[in-house]
Amino acid sequence: MLMRSLNILGTTFHFDNPYTLNRDQPYIIVANHQGPYDIPPIIWYLRKIHPKFISKKELGKGIPSISYNLRHGGSALIDRRDKLKSLKTIKSLTETLNATNRSVVIFPEGTRSKDGIPRAFSPGGLITLFKAMPDALVIPLTIHNSWKLMRWGSYPIDLGVKVRHIVHEPIPVSSMPVRQLVQKVQEVVLADFPEIHRREREPRERPVQKTE
Repeated sequence: MLMRSLNILGTTFHFDNPYTLNRDQPYIIVANHQGPYDIPPIIWYLRKIHPKFISKKELGKGIPSISYNLRHGGSALIDRRDKLKSLKTIKSLTETLNATNRSVVIFPEGTRSKDGIPRAFSPGGLITLFKAMPDALVIPLTIHNSWKLMRWGSYPIDLGVKVRHIVHEPIPVSSMPVRQLVQKVQEVVLADFPEIHRREREPRERPVQKTE
């Protein structure tokens, strides 16, 4: 319903997924984060694998349909200021996911990108998921342009925004060491954003030393 409402403003959603996903297999969906409109296409187009979300608790209220789904759909709402409690909440969720072969979505940047340029991933949540779900497959997911729907806050909403989600080839959690997997997934998800790579490679300016 939310996606259809945005169609009135000329917004289009394209979800590219050439891979067959099985219902009897848990998945960890790792995506860059541009805003609340990242979520509805994931819920709809990946509904076959019943995705749950790891989201900040603030998203549990105030957003039509999205907040309700996060509160009542089995997702984990975490307090980013309490890292220990957040990791315990994620660990508890993984027990349910392993038992039911459900899937989980995590946005490891930790916050949304307000200009479309992603941040480097925070590894804590990913490491917890990978260690607790060794039989899962990781689905790297790249999201483009949904940040433009929140360019000016909740309103006004830009016209004619073309939102695109790209599913990359799934990677078995057991295929490599955990920290190597974190780096690999980040490289795949953020490959379409060369600007962040240039920014990371830029040498830091050294302060000019005063001479007597």
